[in-house]
Amino acid sequence: MDQASWYASEGMNGIFSILVTLACVAIAWITLHELNFDKIVRHPASPKARLLQLLIAIALGYALASFLLDYWTWAGAVKWLFNSG
Repeated sequence: MDQASWYASEGMNGIFSILVTLACVAIAWITLHELNFDKIVRHPASPKARLLQLLIAIALGYALASFLLDYWTWAGAVKWLFNSG
């Protein structure tokens, strides 16, 4: 693999990771809208409560994306176990 194709491959991996992370944050945001925040915060429609929801969505989405991307990497590495000989 030459240097240009390696850079292109790494760039595509980066774009894929960004898109997966943004999708997971969006899924977490949509899911958090289904929770009843009345018991957690006093004014669930206030900007501070929305900011809290956003930060929780980012944290959950990042955790989910990290798991999915790691699993994708591990699943791709398993083939080398059977292909080594």
